[in-house]
Amino acid sequence: MGKPFRVWKDIYLIGDSELTHPADCCVYVIDAGDLVVIDSGAGQSFEALVSNIQKLGLKAERIKAVIATHSHIDHIGSLWHFREKFGCKVIAHELDARAIETGSYTGAEFYGLPYHPCPVDIKLKGQEDALNYGPYLKALHIPGHTPGSIALYMDREKRVLFGQDVHGPYSLRGADPAQARASLHKLIALEADILCEGHFGIYQPKDEVKSYIEGCLSYL
Repeated sequence: MGKPFRVWKDIYLIGDSELTHPADCCVYVIDAGDLVVIDSGAGQSFEALVSNIQKLGLKAERIKAVIATHSHIDHIGSLWHFREKFGCKVIAHELDARAIETGSYTGAEFYGLPYHPCPVDIKLKGQEDALNYGPYLKALHIPGHTPGSIALYMDREKRVLFGQDVHGPYSLRGADPAQARASLHKLIALEADILCEGHFGIYQPKDEVKSYIEGCLSYL
């Protein structure tokens, strides 16, 4: 069992399939004055995620937003826990909001896990949106894995990219390989120094980030 750790500056990894629950995606926290959580795991590890925030010396009561990169259960399962416990805002792209709010298609059946629907307080609509948590966090619409998939990036001396499921898969219901190719090219063009991937951890420096995304692109 691993431990939560600092990725860079005020960015931390607090959950993944080894750290919190086998079904969890990578879950990240940004200390942007307020705390911003990126994705929330599959729903079985809420207490562990909160505990890991506290182990890092951060106060979970400072959580003001949880951003869902897309609507699959391994990323959204604990959204409603965070919203109910801390009164924080849930943010997602409008094209994935219906699935998050109704459970209409989250892939929960593939994991054999229950899903508790959660309201989406802020629905992103643009190709790129600046978020009001810290002066530097931006959301980029990258459809392909799901219609409303987003990546997040920020500049803190280095450019850090939260690329969600860069690896795909791009063959599931709601996926679109042609859109995915265009989206991966968008991510390459960002020239990120650090990639925080949705399931496979941290990639750096810049050439390794580019190589990883290009490798995923080669399968499309």
